[in-house]
Amino acid sequence: MFLVVAAAVIVLLHLYLWKRVVKDTTRTARWRRVGTVALAALAVLVLATLALPRRVGVDVARWFAWPGYLWFGLMFYLVVVLAVLELPRFAVRRTVATDESRRLFLARSAAVVAGVAASGITATGVVSALSAPEVRRLTVPIRRLDPAFSGFRIAVVSDIHLGPLLGRGHTERLVRMINEADADLVAMVGDLADGTVAELGHAAEPLRDLVSREGTFFVTGNHEYYSGHQQWVTELERLGLHYLHNTRTTLTRGGGRLDLAGIPDVTGQAFDDDPDLPAALAGRDGAAPVVLMAHQPVQVASAAEAGVDLQLSGHTHGGQLYPFHHIVALAQPAVSGLSKVDDTWLYVTNGAGFWGPPVRVGAPPDISILELVRR
Repeated sequence: MFLVVAAAVIVLLHLYLWKRVVKDTTRTARWRRVGTVALAALAVLVLATLALPRRVGVDVARWFAWPGYLWFGLMFYLVVVLAVLELPRFAVRRTVATDESRRLFLARSAAVVAGVAASGITATGVVSALSAPEVRRLTVPIRRLDPAFSGFRIAVVSDIHLGPLLGRGHTERLVRMINEADADLVAMVGDLADGTVAELGHAAEPLRDLVSREGTFFVTGNHEYYSGHQQWVTELERLGLHYLHNTRTTLTRGGGRLDLAGIPDVTGQAFDDDPDLPAALAGRDGAAPVVLMAHQPVQVASAAEAGVDLQLSGHTHGGQLYPFHHIVALAQPAVSGLSKVDDTWLYVTNGAGFWGPPVRVGAPPDISILELVRR
């Protein structure tokens, strides 16, 4: 169903581009045919990039994923800029008498402006997406936090998205940056890979080198289920990471306690792997604070009802492509950063990778270091 809807949207967007960039800007049938064929080929390339990687495998997909996703990002901003230009175009045509030559001039001018602007935005976004993630440091005041845990640092990383565009080098850089942060605990909150262990296990291997005082814990994101979540759980446990599946672990320090709990992503419901927060919190001592790892921010509603002190999430990519942030905000209670739902803190990382176009605009990748302090 997702592919059907995505295909329909891609076709409609290319039809809009054809109208504004090909039909409105050409006079001769020959150039119109050239533009039509080129745009149709690009539409097929995007559709193949979205539909084929799981059928042909990651190694083969690399050959068309790079040009396909780069065009996807450029196409998105061409559409955005052209849509913004519709209003001045309409105003000019309503207030100034326009003959065929003037209409052609307006159409070509809009196409040139859109092309230059979209190319600049996309290029800047590519640099942001492929650069080293920012290290964001925040302090989170936690009620009931024992003084022994004051200053406890959690490195939060999510949405690494190993796949056709990101490989072992991406993982090695993340591991190096996290280790340099000298965290007490590493929390991986989902969406590690877009492919099978057979295809991407080599790229994930550097995760075995993560170092922290309490270890590395992980939960599943929605993309784990698309890639075969159980095989990834087995592989990550083999690499020395700890899986929190509707369960929790109690950390102790100087007589103080801190609970760390984890639940599967809501997508697991379609794979007989439901998130069960009551099970994760069952039997815990309510005097100790609890930190919950849950991939999607929307899961904070249940966390707030259960009295969770802090939820760590990803999934949104911070919106990844502005102004897509506003659409993400319709489905999630927060898109990026630290916020609060009732008495529960919610932290949403932008993620360390990207999905789809290797482009980030207004949402740079990050690794977050959260320092817990006593409120």
